[in-house]
Amino acid sequence: MVHLVYCDNAGKKGEKVLDKILAGTKTMVVRGAAGRKIPHSRVFEGEKLYFMEKGSGLITATAIVKAVQNYVKLSDEEITNTLANNQSKLNLSDKQKVRWHKKCLCLVEFENVEEITPLAFEHQGNMDDWLIIEKIEDVVVGTSIPYNYENSKF
Repeated sequence: MVHLVYCDNAGKKGEKVLDKILAGTKTMVVRGAAGRKIPHSRVFEGEKLYFMEKGSGLITATAIVKAVQNYVKLSDEEITNTLANNQSKLNLSDKQKVRWHKKCLCLVEFENVEEITPLAFEHQGNMDDWLIIEKIEDVVVGTSIPYNYENSKF
């Protein structure tokens, strides 16, 4: 499977996730929720990540998953410690630390980041901020297929 990861690039410099990834100052992304949510326990070492800046409509970078940490039912202290212990890779702003203070966390470390010739993303319906798909062409304009949530079920 491959993964399409939406990156916030809103406003303040500290929130420019894709810029940090391309600069090499961010080598891990986090997703979290009150309960298990994609990509928790559904992303694995060696899989390919594709990155796109939210709202841009363009997929512009790739990386390979190096390591994954999945957590459930974390206490407030455990959440704070988990994020703090990985901060050198996550490079989170204070605002992002608050946003990702969740009981279920999935931390995905990656390597071999490469900028690619931009691919036009075909957005459909209620797509999440992390898509699990068979191949990137399934969500690219001209080759896309109707998105179903089969790969996003637990």
